[in-house]
Amino acid sequence: MAPAAAVFAPAARRDLAAAVAWIARENPRAAGALRDAAVQAARRIGAHPQLGAGRAFLGAERYRFLPLRGFSYLLVYVADTTPPRILRVLHMARDLPAALGSEIGR
Repeated sequence: MAPAAAVFAPAARRDLAAAVAWIARENPRAAGALRDAAVQAARRIGAHPQLGAGRAFLGAERYRFLPLRGFSYLLVYVADTTPPRILRVLHMARDLPAALGSEIGR
């Protein structure tokens, strides 16, 4: 049996939906590809929870960060839950410490 995919927390679902909607205004195909990349990354994280890197300057060790292949988006997740939980889906051009500050104990 394959491991369960990581789950998207409500904030991560909102982030992803907003990004897909924004991109779809100009390029529906790219928007669908972003959504598919996020779902595929959730499967990869479920199978390999330690896949993402830690970023001590952004949060405690329990938080992992995985860039979405082919996109300028970053999945922020915790690997110490079963299944892992994706907390946010953020564009990498954002001020990440500000975007994550209250959510990851900074």
